[in-house]
Amino acid sequence: MDGLAPNVKEMASMPGVALTDLWETTTAPANNTGSVDAAERPVKLEPPEVGSILRIVEFPPDSMWKGADAAKAFESIGAGHAPDKTSDDPMRHKTSTIDYIIVLKGEIFAILDTGETLLKTGDILVQRGTVHSWSVRTKEPCLVAAILIGAEPHP
Repeated sequence: MDGLAPNVKEMASMPGVALTDLWETTTAPANNTGSVDAAERPVKLEPPEVGSILRIVEFPPDSMWKGADAAKAFESIGAGHAPDKTSDDPMRHKTSTIDYIIVLKGEIFAILDTGETLLKTGDILVQRGTVHSWSVRTKEPCLVAAILIGAEPHP
């Protein structure tokens, strides 16, 4: 169980963006038996309805991926439904999840309907199913841990 994570999705249509799933649960309460890698499956944006995902996301500087084919990227992770089609920002999206976001390295702007918030190393954001996007405005990538938990859709 120790070694490189096998469940990495490098976004071909979005250079520098990578999602690494470390663990997944598919039920609540979660099953603690067995020794199978619980995240060994194709990377999807959202967890199962009553499950969770522990994920590491690497966001490159905006200059590397702004203007990329966001729709194709969302489709490649089973989330063609997620983008906010009313927004000028092709990365704005909404999921039926509660997300605990922990910035491990770098800085990133969380862009919400209520405005933007700069998150730096060590900061934590609880994102509750709202429409959102991310922006790295420095020259260094940002690494975040994300715990995504299936939730009722936000109104």
